[in-house]
Amino acid sequence: MHPDSDFLSTPELGYEGWRDAIHRQWGWYDPKAIEHKTFTGRAKSRGVCGFVGMDIACNAPRVERTQRDVRLDDIDHFYVVFEIAGRSTVVQNDCVVTLDVGDAMLVDSARPVTYINEGAHGQFFSLRLPRRSLVSHLGCEPHFGSHGRGQTHAGRLLFQLVLDAAEDEDARSGAGRAYMPLAIYDLVGAQFAPSDPMPFYSARLFDRVCNIIRDRFSDPDLGPCEVAAEAGISLRYLQKLFTARNSTCTNFIHSIRLDHAARLLQRRASLNTRQSISEIAYASGYGDYTHFARKFRRRFGHAPGAHAENS
Repeated sequence: MHPDSDFLSTPELGYEGWRDAIHRQWGWYDPKAIEHKTFTGRAKSRGVCGFVGMDIACNAPRVERTQRDVRLDDIDHFYVVFEIAGRSTVVQNDCVVTLDVGDAMLVDSARPVTYINEGAHGQFFSLRLPRRSLVSHLGCEPHFGSHGRGQTHAGRLLFQLVLDAAEDEDARSGAGRAYMPLAIYDLVGAQFAPSDPMPFYSARLFDRVCNIIRDRFSDPDLGPCEVAAEAGISLRYLQKLFTARNSTCTNFIHSIRLDHAARLLQRRASLNTRQSISEIAYASGYGDYTHFARKFRRRFGHAPGAHAENS
């Protein structure tokens, strides 16, 4: 991983061999502005604290991942790209970042990106971070294109931890291995998470959370923890999604349940069915009738049995 490490003894790859080696873990990339027969590169995968990392180097002045590449491989994760040697410029959407040795950039694999090498050979180390796990740990969607200077305290720690772990077998198999991913996530958060995460809350994710609740509200065991687990996010992130909308997940669950109970009570009255109110409570996700009656009265101002008349 260091310029003088075993990476330089890795066999050189031609154009197709290099692209295939990258594609296995990182998706399709295409070296540009160089003839295929003159292209040389190296790629070597490494385990880093429970993550997949890769040393990458080539002599192409530019390497691109296009929108077509994104559609073809459908890879969806973030990765932190460290500049190991030389100087490079990374472009993703309208974000342009110049990286010196020790600097890093957070790149989104689901978007096109271009790497421009300013020297003869560009050398990077890329650490793959699963999107769902990263979002869950940070409590927000990180801003792709964020860059961290190696001179910051978090940047130095992250850079050194990744380098040491990539070369140290004990860091990959020792007793403390289970805690290392948390250290990586914390340092990535310190380096790249937005200071104000509110603009990055996803309306699409919130809609998905609401749909999970609408589908499962009749389950008496459904609560915020179960909703967060099914949505693949942390409980803290789930709470922030609702706080941003002046609500709570628990209140939304009760709202859906009580609306359903009110509809069943109106149907019971209009069709003159024999369905008991306790059955309606259970069908609406309440295992305890007293709790249901208390919530219903607080919401509608009257007892469940009087709902048809008051409606």
